[in-house]
Amino acid sequence: MGWNQRIIDEFRENGGTVKTMGFGRDLVLLHHTGAKSGTVRVTPVMALRPGDGVWLIAASYGGAPTNPAWFHNLAAHPDVTIEDPDAGTVRVRAEILEDEQRDKAWRIFTEASEGFASYEKKTDRVIPVIVLRRA
Repeated sequence: MGWNQRIIDEFRENGGTVKTMGFGRDLVLLHHTGAKSGTVRVTPVMALRPGDGVWLIAASYGGAPTNPAWFHNLAAHPDVTIEDPDAGTVRVRAEILEDEQRDKAWRIFTEASEGFASYEKKTDRVIPVIVLRRA
């Protein structure tokens, strides 16, 4: 069993609380459809909640030189579902933020966790930020 599956299982077994790596209730489970394969996948991602029915996620990929596969899947298929610790299963629409909106949202991530600032230093790419809005 891979790391993601262990996190998914812990999330579901504990009502959305993940003690591993201190995630707490800061994750959502993102259900996304493969851009090429059409296969539905589930990926745990950190989510910030700036407002009711709104989630921000960042395609940081730990500062890797490329975006994570789920980012490309959201770009191809923006209507997705998330599992939220408090809201339960929610249908959302993903929008990739650009320019000033992206920069403002990215600052929220770097203020929330030093890890995001370190990811930015590891890579030459601009880390995408995506807003998920309740459908």
